[in-house]
Amino acid sequence: QVQLVESGGGLVQAGGSLRLSCAASGSIFSINTMGWYRQAPGKQRELVAAITRAGSTNYADSVKGRFTISRDNAKNTVYLQMSSLKPEDTAVYYCNADKVYGTGSLVTRDLWGQGTQVTVSS
Repeated sequence: QVQLVESGGGLVQAGGSLRLSCAASGSIFSINTMGWYRQAPGKQRELVAAITRAGSTNYADSVKGRFTISRDNAKNTVYLQMSSLKPEDTAVYYCNADKVYGTGSLVTRDLWGQGTQVTVSS
């Protein structure tokens, strides 16, 4: 069974920083695109940042210049470095993997973590 587990969320003051991690576990050969999404109360889930296996990145306009997504393919882990945090960044952050491959086949087409709460106080 392949799972994604997020860590690093918590409470931080505005202007501060947090680093989120998401580690995939199980029998994994490789993962295609990984990304971070967030959902705040009363709002739709939105893409925060995504990164392909080759390292191409995509960011929401609201976080450009403040957040950095990265990954370690050897560890099947994706990170989100968040700086200059704002109260508007408060949300549950979810990790996603669009395609997870085993040694010989596609294991999962769409995989989500359980989410981690990020709260930014003013």
